[in-house]
Amino acid sequence: MTLLPRSLFAFAAVALIAGVTVAQTPPRPTVPRPVVPEAPVPPPPDVEGKSWVLMDYTTGQILASKEPDMQVEPASITKVMTDYVVSAEVANGKVHMTDPVNISENAWRGGGAGTDGSTSFLKLNSQVPLKDLLYGMIIQSGNDAAIALAEHTAGSEPAFANLMNAYAKQLGMEHSQFQNASGYPVANHFTTARDIAILSRALIHDFPEDYAISAVKEFEWNGIKQHNRNLLLWRDQTVDGIKTGHTAAAGYCLAASAKQGDARMIAIVMGAGSEKGRADAALALLNYGFRFYETHKLYEANKPLATPKLWKGAENTIALGVAEDAMVSVKRGDYDKLKANLDIPATLIAPFKKGQQVGTLRVTLDGQPVITAPLVALADAPEGGFFSRLWDTIMLWFHSDGDKDKK
Repeated sequence: MTLLPRSLFAFAAVALIAGVTVAQTPPRPTVPRPVVPEAPVPPPPDVEGKSWVLMDYTTGQILASKEPDMQVEPASITKVMTDYVVSAEVANGKVHMTDPVNISENAWRGGGAGTDGSTSFLKLNSQVPLKDLLYGMIIQSGNDAAIALAEHTAGSEPAFANLMNAYAKQLGMEHSQFQNASGYPVANHFTTARDIAILSRALIHDFPEDYAISAVKEFEWNGIKQHNRNLLLWRDQTVDGIKTGHTAAAGYCLAASAKQGDARMIAIVMGAGSEKGRADAALALLNYGFRFYETHKLYEANKPLATPKLWKGAENTIALGVAEDAMVSVKRGDYDKLKANLDIPATLIAPFKKGQQVGTLRVTLDGQPVITAPLVALADAPEGGFFSRLWDTIMLWFHSDGDKDKK
């Protein structure tokens, strides 16, 4: 028999004598939730713009697009390329964030680019720290700041344009060509929505501290405060960049990126009809990506995916895997439809060096390629000793004859 504590026993006795009922709080009822029906992922939204792209940052996959390789005028989206080049030159020690940069007459006048009103109001022949010029270019879209950065980094704006094109080629921007640092409309100055997505992804990955400048909402220089022209910074707190652009010929352009949890999306809209239109279009694309796509790590880097037979080696097998994590972005519900295949030669003969490609990993969805990645040796696979190699040479004769019989 369990004895009640004296105080509790006394309370129970008094309650019984007084005819009082001790109430207990019932559990909270479960709120019924509607059953969410399984439904196919809808097509991407039909948004404004001559061309646009939605990219998953983690994988670099294009999730949706319209005319992604149409060559268009980039206007001030050009400054994303200028930002990347300056950041790369800083990282390489060629220039420094603390450098005093002279504001030449060419930069002060905006190199002819002042017609769209984008300026940081820099003073002629003044000296401005390079870091402040980056802020002025990215936040205020200052043409004068862009040209001053170009002249300081490469000696002249034409020489800087050569650097821009060299970096663009290195990044795989196959359909772009730059003639200046500001985006002033001139002949043979063009890019594509896909190329700007590639560039934006590289900027975020390679120079995250410089990329963070694009999330700053306002910047003051020379007593004048200007606001960031990216309206999405005020409309959605997950948006943290990247750059706007506008000229009469280019229309309204926007490179935007947002991060939700571990997922990041990049939306590029070129040639929209208004400032609001480009913002609405980019936000609709970003929300579509977050809502209907998911990213998975299929295979971890440097983990064995196969250990096939190795002939004439110090070891009898060789471990093969991928050098980088194999990531994939798919529509929600499509993960189980992925199919993977390892293409490995039937006969592998030592030696192999660590990192040497031996085969290929191929992942498909509904018969369409999703990932094609090198399958590499995860460690050195040297030759075996003389007698080991001799024995395998003999055994290979039988192995080869067996393969012929199977055919």
